[in-house]
Amino acid sequence: MSNHTQQKAPADITPLRLGIEACRSIMETFSPEELPPAGRWHYHQGVFLTGMFQLWKRCGEPRYLEYIKGYVDHLVDTNGNVLLERGELDSVQAGLLLLELDAIKPERKYRAAADKLLRLQSALNRTTEGGYWHKDRYPYQMWLDGLYMGGVFTMKYGQQYGQPYLYDEVLYQEQLMRKNTRNEASGLYYHAWDESRHMPWADPATGQSPEYWGRSVGWYALSLVEFLDMLPEDHAGSAALVPVLRDLCSALVACQDRATGMWYQVLDKGEEPDNWLETSCSSLFVYTLAKGVRLGHLEPSFLEHARRGYQGLVDAVYYNERGQLIMPDICIGTGVGDYRHYVQRDRCENDLHGVGALVMACVELDQSESLHV
Repeated sequence: MSNHTQQKAPADITPLRLGIEACRSIMETFSPEELPPAGRWHYHQGVFLTGMFQLWKRCGEPRYLEYIKGYVDHLVDTNGNVLLERGELDSVQAGLLLLELDAIKPERKYRAAADKLLRLQSALNRTTEGGYWHKDRYPYQMWLDGLYMGGVFTMKYGQQYGQPYLYDEVLYQEQLMRKNTRNEASGLYYHAWDESRHMPWADPATGQSPEYWGRSVGWYALSLVEFLDMLPEDHAGSAALVPVLRDLCSALVACQDRATGMWYQVLDKGEEPDNWLETSCSSLFVYTLAKGVRLGHLEPSFLEHARRGYQGLVDAVYYNERGQLIMPDICIGTGVGDYRHYVQRDRCENDLHGVGALVMACVELDQSESLHV
């Protein structure tokens, strides 16, 4: 697209308005049934529609709820059967939509499908210590992404249906993830860990992958604030997670780009000429920082870093010739690899897990700002 067809977003656009504009762009492009990859129960749609659910809760616009329900009802039959890829944590994330709908417009099929997803997850293969493999085709590997893909659904299920034992299961998965991927010196987390040490990217001594991929760290960070939001205040796991969140957020603001407020595809190598500012991870970090402050777990000064990240996102997005908001520089889905692997990944526009992360960030920043004016 030539530059003359692009129009920048207003510099003073409010977070809530930006979230509304982002959803409008996708809704004008796809019917619920057409959301890509069409015809699949998938985390791409799940992430976007989770963001839309948060927007609906914030502004109460009926069309958002109808749109979400349209996607779910298209893929879940009256008996709660749902077509999905088995043997991978990615299939679980969209279960959040089932839990939300069952709380608002209860139908037997929503709980039935959620039950199936919980059973599916419990049957996944595990590492020696009991950590979920990210996918069957990645044996003995734990990826940061997986904590969000399976963990947030599981904890919300436990909260909603009175199954507190699930809290402990999720917290154990987080402990394993942290133990096996965190770098003590930087405070950041490697994308993945291979217990078998068979993968070319795995360090022969630690099994860790070599780089901090922005979006994977973003999913982990988001998971921490979601867990803290759901756990009872007197739960031991809550007290244990607060310093984990604080340490990670301190590491994140240390590598935030000073000029733009955004974050890089490979987090700690912003000085490399081929590294680039990535919008989906920047959105996830804005969400985490803002929510951490709102929940009272982070010092208010972290909200300024969230605001700077948001302004960087405003500067990055634009409107196309049809007046639709476009979110650029979203890394396509990726496996694990070395530095070159990440910086050479294709970038796309309006990918759903990018736009979903943006909408979440906008809604959360709007909530946090309303408490810290």
